[in-house]
Amino acid sequence: MSQCATESLHHRASSAAIWTALGAVYLIWGSTYLAIRFTVETAPPFLSAAARFIISGGFLYLWRRMAGDPAPTKIERRNAVIIGIFLLVGGNGGVVWAAQFIPSSLSALLVATVPLWMLLFDAVRPRGDRPTVKALSGILIGFCGAALLIGWSASGATPANFYGAVAVVAASLLWAIGSIYGKILHLPASPLVTTGIEMLAGGVVQIFVAWMFGEFTDFDVAAVSSRSAWAWTYLTVIGPIAFVAYAWLLRNAPIPLVATYSYVNPLVAIVLGYFLGNEIITMRILLAAGLIIGSVVLVSAQKPR
Repeated sequence: MSQCATESLHHRASSAAIWTALGAVYLIWGSTYLAIRFTVETAPPFLSAAARFIISGGFLYLWRRMAGDPAPTKIERRNAVIIGIFLLVGGNGGVVWAAQFIPSSLSALLVATVPLWMLLFDAVRPRGDRPTVKALSGILIGFCGAALLIGWSASGATPANFYGAVAVVAASLLWAIGSIYGKILHLPASPLVTTGIEMLAGGVVQIFVAWMFGEFTDFDVAAVSSRSAWAWTYLTVIGPIAFVAYAWLLRNAPIPLVATYSYVNPLVAIVLGYFLGNEIITMRILLAAGLIIGSVVLVSAQKPR
């Protein structure tokens, strides 16, 4: 085989790997919002999240270390722990807590603002990329859509709806910080080892958060429904596949391309929430969805993919 053909084959294989990883992030993460909502119906949010992250993270780390992946250095381990706390305690933890009070489709739409936060943080960090006027316009439009959703939550039946929406916005901000760190910090060579450390760190810290919220005293295993149990199992077994793919993409694909998951996941979440979760779709939600998803498309299009 000629050198040109070999390079072409390598390019096609790399593209296939990137789009396979994106497909996993699109579909699996889009479905996890509804799975989280089903889980917290009868299971404590932080305690259930801590259990699945420790199980999944421990399995990934031990599997890859036994398979021969190099042990992380002290600095690599520290960086992975920091990123895991931002992503899984601040980011995922806020979404899990809010799932008790707001629909899964609303959570997915608010999380779609992550690329907007990422662009802002990337602009202010040293040697970061400065956004264009078009990108800044997209950020403004997207945050208008988020404000529309928060306003819809504020007019809901209870104040918890509003607090849940605000918690998801804060979680999105923290997830964006963790994502930027995942792009610039020195991490273990193996993405699976990195993911395992991040999950273990996030799970351990969430145990303390669960204790602070009194979940240990209120938890009753017998009260957990079969739907919650199956949803938790799905999140534990299938969910990490998307997280591994996301961690790999952050290190092997441009941020604008990785950010495309944020306007596919909400569409998956809305469809699943409507058909499987009996969630209501209003014109206000559709308008906000158009603003947020359109803004992310506009922002992501500022660079060649």
